[in-house]
Amino acid sequence: MKRCSPVLVLPGVLCLAAAGALAGAQATEKAMQAVQSWLQLVDAGRYRRSYKDAANYFQSRIAESKWIARVKPIRQPLGAVISRRLQTAQYTTSLPGAPDGQYVVMAFDTSFQNKKSAVETVTAMLDRGRWRVCGYFIR
Repeated sequence: MKRCSPVLVLPGVLCLAAAGALAGAQATEKAMQAVQSWLQLVDAGRYRRSYKDAANYFQSRIAESKWIARVKPIRQPLGAVISRRLQTAQYTTSLPGAPDGQYVVMAFDTSFQNKKSAVETVTAMLDRGRWRVCGYFIR
């Protein structure tokens, strides 16, 4: 009878876990770049452009005119961004109410000219071969 040593199995399991963690880290880095570019559009009041650069899923959930009507009265009164610091970034392949895919959910501590402390939550998804924003919330 042949015995399999857990020591021989464990490195393979660790290797798979490390590969998954590396893939998640690489995805997070690429998603972060896309989110930062998208947030610059919103920060500049370029809401129409932010809509066009968003994921298909985002666009399927809200019309462009409604996006602008919702985001403009929330963001404009806040004024300019003073600082934005990444609080958390979590890679996942599943989100409630969304199709399975690749997502990175990021939370930022943001300070605006007229609101010293806010949390922006931005979700990016791999869409059409690129990372694009599919969700934005501010509180």
